[in-house]
Amino acid sequence: MDKSALFYKLVSFTNSVHQVTHELTRNAKSDSITQVQYKILEYITVSQPVTTSEISSCMNMSLPNTSRELRKLSEKRLIDKIDDTEDRRKQYIRLSNDGEIMMNKSFASIETRFLERVQNASNDDLEDIEKALDILQKKLFYQ
Repeated sequence: MDKSALFYKLVSFTNSVHQVTHELTRNAKSDSITQVQYKILEYITVSQPVTTSEISSCMNMSLPNTSRELRKLSEKRLIDKIDDTEDRRKQYIRLSNDGEIMMNKSFASIETRFLERVQNASNDDLEDIEKALDILQKKLFYQ
C-alpha cells in the first residue's frame, strides 16, 4: 500500500467534504447569527455537552475569542452553561431550547439537500455509503 498516495486521496476527499458541506449548509443558518457562531452551534449539537476548551480546540480559535462568541450565543439564549458539580471552575455548554429549535431547522434544511443529492442512489449504494462513513468514523475520524 502506497501510504503517500493514500494521503493524497485523503486530501482530495477532505476537500470534497468541505465543498459538499458548503453546498449542503448554504443558507441553512439563521440570519441572527454569524457563520462562526453557526459552526460553534453545529459542533455543540453533535457533541454536547462540551467545554469551552473543546470548542476552542475544534474551531481552532483562541480561548478568549471562543469565550466571547459563547457569551454572544448565551445572550441570544441559544446555549446554556452548566457548572460541573465536581469542579466549579469547569462549565459545560449545551444548546438551550431556543438553540435546539434553531439547529433543528438548520439540520432539516441540510437534510432536504442531502436527500436531493442521494435521491437516485440505490439501496445498495446507500448501504455502501453508510458502511464507508462508519469505517471512516471508526478508523480515521475517531476521537
